[in-house]
Amino acid sequence: MNSRYVPLLAGSAAALALGASLLFAAYPDAGAAQQSAAAVAAEAPRGSSTVLLPDFANLADQYGPAVVNISVSGTVRTGSQMQIPLPFGSEDPFSDFFRRFQVPGPQERPVRGEGSGFIVDPEGVILTNAHVIDGADEVTVKLTDRREFTAEVVGMDKRTDVAVLRIDAEDLPAVRLGNSDDVRVGQWVLAIGSPFGFENSVTSGIISAKSRTLPSDAAVPFIQTDVAVNPGNSGGPLFDLDGRVIGINSQIYSRSGGYQGISFAIPINVAMKVQEQLLAHGKVEHGRLGVGVQTMSQDLAQAFGLERPYGALVTQVEPDSAAEKAGLKQGDVLLSIDGETVADSAALAADIAGRAPGTEVELEVWRNGKKRQIEARLGTDEQSAVATAADNEDASSSGKLGIAVRPLTAEERERSGIERGLVVEQAAGAAARAGIARGDVVIAVNGEGVESVEDLREAVSGRSGTVALLVQRGPMQIYVPVELG
Repeated sequence: MNSRYVPLLAGSAAALALGASLLFAAYPDAGAAQQSAAAVAAEAPRGSSTVLLPDFANLADQYGPAVVNISVSGTVRTGSQMQIPLPFGSEDPFSDFFRRFQVPGPQERPVRGEGSGFIVDPEGVILTNAHVIDGADEVTVKLTDRREFTAEVVGMDKRTDVAVLRIDAEDLPAVRLGNSDDVRVGQWVLAIGSPFGFENSVTSGIISAKSRTLPSDAAVPFIQTDVAVNPGNSGGPLFDLDGRVIGINSQIYSRSGGYQGISFAIPINVAMKVQEQLLAHGKVEHGRLGVGVQTMSQDLAQAFGLERPYGALVTQVEPDSAAEKAGLKQGDVLLSIDGETVADSAALAADIAGRAPGTEVELEVWRNGKKRQIEARLGTDEQSAVATAADNEDASSSGKLGIAVRPLTAEERERSGIERGLVVEQAAGAAARAGIARGDVVIAVNGEGVESVEDLREAVSGRSGTVALLVQRGPMQIYVPVELG
């Protein structure tokens, strides 16, 4: 099995027996102690080899009642030609690999699942993951005192995987919120949730990394931890040692579909921005720049004259977008936003999506070997703020360009919508090693457009080292670094 970022299934045995399932990403949370780790360690006798760990008991006692169990139910209508995902193997209902079965006739099937959440307002406002309640007809919230409430779904935002619920209750126990911008790698954290339906289970660990970007459409700079999280913990809180929530447990990286030492939480600062919009408007709007981008590799950085590989390389500029209005061009490298360095294309996507439409941003751009400042006013994102092209990881080695090309025909230009470029008929040598293949359309070399074979020859003539070919491949445009030698 291949490693993958997986959402986890937390369904009831009855639902599984009926052959229906609901997919959930679940993660148990790691609790925090009232004392800092340093204070606890200080209690150890001088010269002692004994290391004392934080005591999470007080924190679990105080904030455990603010963590809720969420169960959802609904129905899906299936037909004779419709396929529904079922657990692969009844002995392992939480496997992330699914088989598909044909349903003999139109019918409705129940779906059930469980997750976690936490109360952020004593008047009944609850935060959880969007995937926990997505598609549910009924959402039930169970408190630690065994009371149950039917919850109203205020709204959800799939881009950040955050949802807000409300229950008709007062004077409820609520968590305290922290500042996820201040978290540090290595600090202790604690999670509380309902793994496999075991309500208010507490697990602990440390923060492994910050600002992780995952290969998905999520507009989130995730907090990575080693806290044990499993199916049913989706939407549960991640606490720091001061008892403040700094994240919502959301995803894991796993070969089996279960916890294998790496889990991810949505920063609470991101979640609170989403909550504010959902409570005010019932929906969330993300900023949109309107560019296609890819991450800078060492070869691309060399081709564009950058000292080190960082930033996001612009492969496309959408017509009438914020990017076009600001003057961004294909081949620009976005180095920073409002003074904050852009690490890669995924980080750019998360940053832009986290800003409100209409926000003015100052972009530092690398163009033609020089830095320049460009101001842009973000538009409204209907689907995704930044389309991220798949990074080309095939490194070219040495040799000539090695491609046979021809100009686009008039019919190909009309059918594809590509106004200029050269169709690759054959690729060998350096180009083939870089990933160039038959059917690719070479549009530009180092930002300079090519319309004829002679244009391409001139673009690479006398060059050595790495050149960046802008290639149209299917619906995407990407830069491919090719080392000429």
